[in-house]
Amino acid sequence: MKIKHSKYKNTGILFELLVRQITADTLKGGDSPAIDLLKKYFVKSELGRDYKLYESVIKSKVINESRANLLINSILENSKKLNRTLLKKQKYSLISEIRQHYSLEEFFGSKVKSYKELASLYVLMESRNSKKFLDSQQEVNNKITLLEHLTKQPIVKQQSEDIIEEFSNQDKDVRTLTYKMLLERFNDKYDSLSSEQKQVLKEFINSVDSTPALRNFYNDKISLLKEKLSKLSSNITNKATQIKVNEISKLLTEVSKTDKISSDNLVDLLQYYELVQEIKVAHAV
Repeated sequence: MKIKHSKYKNTGILFELLVRQITADTLKGGDSPAIDLLKKYFVKSELGRDYKLYESVIKSKVINESRANLLINSILENSKKLNRTLLKKQKYSLISEIRQHYSLEEFFGSKVKSYKELASLYVLMESRNSKKFLDSQQEVNNKITLLEHLTKQPIVKQQSEDIIEEFSNQDKDVRTLTYKMLLERFNDKYDSLSSEQKQVLKEFINSVDSTPALRNFYNDKISLLKEKLSKLSSNITNKATQIKVNEISKLLTEVSKTDKISSDNLVDLLQYYELVQEIKVAHAV
């Protein structure tokens, strides 16, 4: 099932259109009801907290792919902490009041500069908070849109799941060759992989048809990474950085016995190891 985007329900778009309306009203020389609507619905409210998540993407500086993935994951996790019932109620009330002052067709007819990114984030957050089985390709496409916005670089789409599934039916020699090919590709992209990253990649290739073993391997690595981040945090003198490292550590969660290990988990492990190395270098710990 695909999630349909709605600009009427997209908090980021609602905020941007209200700001644009304020500008338009001011240029006309009259009072702007949009100012009161912004104050009423986006100050110390669930809508305001929701908008902060959109703002984290739209106003982010250019960052590398590892940090971009962490940012997106953090935003999606924080979206689960919002009161969805209250958020829905506030959106409905806001739309009702906008209708009282403006033509909805004209109001929503204005172009929004970051429409594509705001729409992608909306779909991802709705997907994360849905209990239904959703379209995986739609989620991948929207995540790529955000990654390209955050990194200002094109992200090559790879059908990772199909590749891994295909490899599960191959013999050991083919997997060995595959491991070497993938290792070369990763080296081309990241210059060089650490021994830990190479171990992760090799395990994912060799254990592709062994879900329990792969799940145990993944959980063990997550546990070790949390220990590494904890030790690094205790040696970092900058309090702000220390807090950020602790927050990142909280994002590392083991998968349950019913979860299937995917290529996303592989990428997460590789990027977390890269992040640990960056922290070591930046803070000489």
